[in-house]
Amino acid sequence: MLTQRGADRAKRRELEMAQAIQEARENRELRRRCYSELHRDARQFATALSRHLYVLRDQAPGDEDIRVLEEIKGAYRDRWSEALMIAPDAVVVPALAVNETLTRVHGQIKRLEQGNPRPGENLRSAAAAQHALWPLIDAMREAMRRDLGVTGEAEGAPAPRSSLPSPSSNYPDLVRDFTEPGDGPNS
Repeated sequence: MLTQRGADRAKRRELEMAQAIQEARENRELRRRCYSELHRDARQFATALSRHLYVLRDQAPGDEDIRVLEEIKGAYRDRWSEALMIAPDAVVVPALAVNETLTRVHGQIKRLEQGNPRPGENLRSAAAAQHALWPLIDAMREAMRRDLGVTGEAEGAPAPRSSLPSPSSNYPDLVRDFTEPGDGPNS
């Protein structure tokens, strides 16, 4: 009888351990999916904001331009809402910086689109604000990778940073693209 109880307890502990391992795997997979989608959608939103700036520079945005930007913004907001319920604070903090900056840049671009900018807002300032998104997105991605344990570090050595430039990496060209009349180097 005692042997049977001991065996039952051992079996129960084994099942509980297996269940805990499975739950940890499922939780990690849920975070990985959420992080991948949030990172992708943040990059797409930042890129859409950049495209919208070029549209504003060259012409009045059409209904399709506005619809595309708003759809991408909506997809990003869905991912952001999901991440708030899943991600730990170590990921939420840098993701919050991305969210706040995306929201601020979107607002500035929409005010420019509607012809109602705040003092100091112009295409150039909006382009500079949009350009500032990329390091924040990189910091968010690194926090996500750390949380998932995929930082790329081997034997204690830091992972090499990608040598590929980030979007909008050529800041002088970006600023030149959005120089307002009277803002040029000779004015």
